[in-house]
Amino acid sequence: MSSVEQTQPLISHLLELRNRLLRAILAVIVVFVGLVYFSNNIYEFVSKPLVDKLPAGATMIATDVASPFFTPLKLTLIASVFVAVPYILYQVWAFVAPGLYKHERRLVMPLMFSSSLLFYCGVAFAYYVVFPLVFGFFTTISLGGVEFATDIASYLDFVLALFLAFGIAFEVPVAIILLCWTGATDVESLRAKRPYIVVGAFVVGMLLTPPDMISQTLLAIPMCILFEIGLFFARFYTRDEERDDEQQEQE
Repeated sequence: MSSVEQTQPLISHLLELRNRLLRAILAVIVVFVGLVYFSNNIYEFVSKPLVDKLPAGATMIATDVASPFFTPLKLTLIASVFVAVPYILYQVWAFVAPGLYKHERRLVMPLMFSSSLLFYCGVAFAYYVVFPLVFGFFTTISLGGVEFATDIASYLDFVLALFLAFGIAFEVPVAIILLCWTGATDVESLRAKRPYIVVGAFVVGMLLTPPDMISQTLLAIPMCILFEIGLFFARFYTRDEERDDEQQEQE
């Protein structure tokens, strides 16, 4: 095969990748344009768990002159990516699907859907369960001569870190299924290592959350539960893979 013939498939793949990336970026821009008018409302919704727990008379503050303008826009852009995730994952799927076997395609598409759903569940768990408890705890801590007033930009960085931590933590079942499906490990080995994984979940909770026991525990416990869910479903995916391999050998 000549060098020209070898280069053509590479160029076609790069062009396809570029087109998929442009479509994903365009989707984010379209969602952002639709949401930008509601930027302040989106920030008010995200800040509500803290505002509801603030002491009487306390408010959030802006320490930078441009923060009231740019902080809601930053949140809206991130929310646009969040909303467009299913379409972005579809573009990823459309790019890699031609190179997958039939049994791999049957696995990847459900995993993409479930990973999006689990990430959304992790974010919702952080907002509706963790935030009220964490902010209720923080706002009760008082120091003499110190008034409780949170900067809006600092608050956004804080909650985005928690959203990301809980969203990733809720991907544990998908990670387990992929590890078992690829043969990197198996269900029995993971079950035997359960005590170490439980300890590891609390270590991850300590590293990914603020330095308080409440958020660390609220992250570690769901990870342990999701680990058990991942073990349960990994058995079925392993069996499906073996059945597909047998069918391929018969063909």
